[in-house]
Amino acid sequence: MMSEETIEKISWKEKFQLSRRAFVLWYREYPALFAATALYCLLNAVFPYITLYFSAQLLNELAGARQKELLIQKIVILLAAEAVVLLLRAVVFRWKSTLSDGTCIYLYGRRRQFEKLLSMDFCDAESSETQALLREVQQTAKWRNYGVRRVYTQFQQFLEALFRLLGGIALSVSLFRLPVRADAGRLVVLNHPGFIGLLVLLLCGVTLVSPWLETVGKKCVIQCEEELKLGNRFFNFFAALMSEDKRALDVRLYGQERFFDQLSTIQSNFGSHSKIARFSRGRMGIASAASAALSRLFGGCIYLFVCLKAWGGAFGIGSVTQYIGAVTAMSGGMAKLLELVGDAGINAYYLKREFLFLDIPNRMYQGSLTVEKRSDKNYEVEFRDVSFRYPNTEVYALRNISLKFRVGERLALVGQNGSGKTTFIKLLCRLYDPTEGKILLNGIDIRKYDYREYMGVFSVVFQDFQMLAYSVGQNIAASETYDRQKAEGCCRKAGFWERVETMQAGLDTILYKNLSEDGVEISGGEEQKLAIARAMYRDSAFLILDEPTAALDPMAEYEIYTRLNEIVEDRTAVYISHRLSSCRFCDEIIVFHEGRMVQQGDHETLLAQEGGKYSELWNAQAQYYVADGAQP
Repeated sequence: MMSEETIEKISWKEKFQLSRRAFVLWYREYPALFAATALYCLLNAVFPYITLYFSAQLLNELAGARQKELLIQKIVILLAAEAVVLLLRAVVFRWKSTLSDGTCIYLYGRRRQFEKLLSMDFCDAESSETQALLREVQQTAKWRNYGVRRVYTQFQQFLEALFRLLGGIALSVSLFRLPVRADAGRLVVLNHPGFIGLLVLLLCGVTLVSPWLETVGKKCVIQCEEELKLGNRFFNFFAALMSEDKRALDVRLYGQERFFDQLSTIQSNFGSHSKIARFSRGRMGIASAASAALSRLFGGCIYLFVCLKAWGGAFGIGSVTQYIGAVTAMSGGMAKLLELVGDAGINAYYLKREFLFLDIPNRMYQGSLTVEKRSDKNYEVEFRDVSFRYPNTEVYALRNISLKFRVGERLALVGQNGSGKTTFIKLLCRLYDPTEGKILLNGIDIRKYDYREYMGVFSVVFQDFQMLAYSVGQNIAASETYDRQKAEGCCRKAGFWERVETMQAGLDTILYKNLSEDGVEISGGEEQKLAIARAMYRDSAFLILDEPTAALDPMAEYEIYTRLNEIVEDRTAVYISHRLSSCRFCDEIIVFHEGRMVQQGDHETLLAQEGGKYSELWNAQAQYYVADGAQP
């Protein structure tokens, strides 16, 4: 939990450095956003001062000589100046809005986080510590708008306050320079430097104390961070529970609406007896009320001072409006600047946490060798005494694995859950590096190859694959543009083309209704065929299928395996499967058990090895097929 003491532990030097770094990060990524914001803040600050100044001049003229020509001239200048500034402000506002509306700012931050997540070592991206840190960063940005995202807001507020302050100073200088007339009686005391100094001290005091009180209130909210985040988690959970189509059946059949009883947890975090409510009734409420009271008190003092000087003949009645508006604006601008200093200090804690995520280093060597582009896909992969354990664990997930893939071979990996099959694939694709041993591609350690180029050698259909709410063709090509003829061919080989032909827009049909009301929903088995088509479109040397028929019905599964040679073509294929019937189509079968490779051979050879793990798994599945006269 974050406390006030935690905030104070960060030195002001570090707070400044963190804020500066966040600003530079924003500016380098989106310089146009800052240019548009700066120009808009300037025009927005100038406009009220134009009205304030010329209105005062008009009132003075009306209360004085009332020269018609001069009045007309000032009115024309006022209208022209306002028109020009309003027009420019409208244009710049449109420019700024296209760059800085809430959605864009939110997406900028999310994009930065996702790019980091995709560029970091997979072992770090997959770790629970990284995921927990990212959730904290995202939740903070969502419910309090703190972190790197807030720096843009602070930049805009800083410019608005600065221009407000400068404009107020420019229009209020003459307030202190113009003296009360000598025949004004006791009011001449207003000309005394000591009186003016006292007023300036009052101005500075209120300007300092008021934002400090606002910061006290914000710190109270920050101390409730954990409780408020927990409440938001419940809100998000219940929203998902009721809105997600995949959960709708479970909610209805199992009466999961009873979990709404947990709303009491939300009430304890947001209700009248919550920690934030107690702060509101206590320190936070008092600080906020005191800040507002001081601002009003200062405003009253300014009104009194200006009116008395006008009564004493220092300036005309029209100037009263100018000076009151200018001094109020000057005080407000200075107070806002100081408030922003306090807010930046609080935000520094969240910046530090967000940069902790963005600064996670990549430890895996990225390599520099170019992977040879072979039209014959003649690649050979060798595991040489490979062992692996996941970070922060002592138990080996794989132990002493040695084997070679022959070019064009169909290789099956079988074994019980947790035996190491998926870990083997992660090592093969270099999502992880071996703890011990080497993996070689054409006799060269894969760590020496350019990381991205090496990953391009593989097309993988993982068990938990994902399709996007884009067109069928774009999903197959994983790209906005694609070769239509090639995409159609991949669909045909994967057995998905008949379904595409029933769709009104063919390959251009949008999937799902997330982004389009005309989106088409497809079944899990159809998604799996589409994932196989996507893997084929990549045209990689190795095709890896993790449970490729898990979501298919028996007929569709049989269809896939009968055209296996057409799907794989001249690639080297690796299968992970719990259905041992699929292994009969393979040239070689690798049997994993408790992280070790315990058997290797074709189906008939392994089945003949009595007491072997493969035979045990085969016979365990066979009993369920005896009644139908089928085989596993």
